[in-house]
Amino acid sequence: MRITFYGAAQEVTGSMYLIEVNGQRVLLECGMFQGHRADTYERNLHFPFNPAEVDALILSHAHIDHSGNIPNLVKQGFKGHIWCTGATSNLCSYMLLDSAHIQEGDVAYVNKQAARRGEPAVEPLYTTEDATAALKQFVSLGLHRKVTVADGVELTFYNAGHILGSAFVVLDIRESRSRGKRWRLVFSGDVGREEAPILKSPEKLDSADIVIVESTYGDRLHGPYEEARRELRDAVRDTVRRRGKVVIPAFAVGRTQEIVYALNELEAEGDIPEVPVFVDSPLAVNATEVFRMHPEEWDEEVRAFLAEGTRQNPFDSRQIEYVRDARRSKQLNYLTQPAVIISASGMAENGRILHHLKHNIEDPDSTILIVGFQAQNTLGRRLRDGEHVVRIFGEEHRVRARVASIDGFSAHADQTELLGWMRPFDRSKLDQVFVVHGEQASSFTFAEKLRGEGVRDLVVPEHGQSFEF
Repeated sequence: MRITFYGAAQEVTGSMYLIEVNGQRVLLECGMFQGHRADTYERNLHFPFNPAEVDALILSHAHIDHSGNIPNLVKQGFKGHIWCTGATSNLCSYMLLDSAHIQEGDVAYVNKQAARRGEPAVEPLYTTEDATAALKQFVSLGLHRKVTVADGVELTFYNAGHILGSAFVVLDIRESRSRGKRWRLVFSGDVGREEAPILKSPEKLDSADIVIVESTYGDRLHGPYEEARRELRDAVRDTVRRRGKVVIPAFAVGRTQEIVYALNELEAEGDIPEVPVFVDSPLAVNATEVFRMHPEEWDEEVRAFLAEGTRQNPFDSRQIEYVRDARRSKQLNYLTQPAVIISASGMAENGRILHHLKHNIEDPDSTILIVGFQAQNTLGRRLRDGEHVVRIFGEEHRVRARVASIDGFSAHADQTELLGWMRPFDRSKLDQVFVVHGEQASSFTFAEKLRGEGVRDLVVPEHGQSFEF
């Protein structure tokens, strides 16, 4: 058996790992690499293997850095099943089409600029037609149900607690040659938080030969969820008193639903005043529909919340309005009363959030609330870092609104929680651990922590590195 790490190795984007055994090729994840425009396009366009020779794809969850290059894989010849949970399949039906729409829009803009310079046009990485074709190859599998996905390779999903439908992967692999060697390989996907709302806590296992574990926050700790909830409460209270608006850039899948549920709880308990809440992102609206479709994923806290009140689900109340059409979105820019506006993108780089920031960033009574990770050089990061003047749609705006950040809403396990997920594995049976999906500092710090807990054979693989077993 050979494992090759083609993405999210000493980085946090473009997850993709190829397992070769018994003459078969099984791909774990097919994520989109996200970085500088030119590097991103070339790396996503060209696979380091022949997609037509891949026999099966296993997908842990729907986030674009794990699923976003699937339509391109299919476009280039992959014809096998794409195995995932039902909720992941449902989310991907929206997210991959949305991603294709973005690809087409970006290329249209780039080609317009290129035409002015007399340069040749480029094609999108994939189109909505490609995404639609890829979705036909998705096959849903329930948690704890074992299925054969390739010769000698059996797959079982377990709850990862990261986003709706997220799972970690267990592969029971039997070599078909004469020696008949066996391995249990566990791939963490992205591990969720123990105390996160809405979703059940991550499951744990005690037996594996090989573990591939993420390390996104392997070098840091999160604040407690209750502290984040109090910070959200205080931001809403203070802004409503000033008669301003709370503008929240939020990722459409996961973070938006988490914030909506927290606001719903706070209003139901009387901890914030009744104030209109607008979810202004077509993808977030669609994703919330998928959350409503899967109550089996909700944790006991949500069930208790619903049992105590009159609400039918955690994402609806008379104060919450979901905005799909552009006309209604524009009307929100002229609200005169206090309101909460949650909109994508989560790093304030594109989408409807830019319009809401443009109309509220110079209002000293309003608050811009940052609730997620902000990458370097994004507008969200510049706001979080306290820049006094920012550019939106090419125009300079002075930041007069209050800018606040809440760190406790992360959907990723922190260092302590990752160690807790790894701890049950029997060290005497553990042959190899690979630490992936983290920047170098995070991955190597987490690796040292694991060594301190008795994990002996441990590697932080480099991009393109292969290992034989």
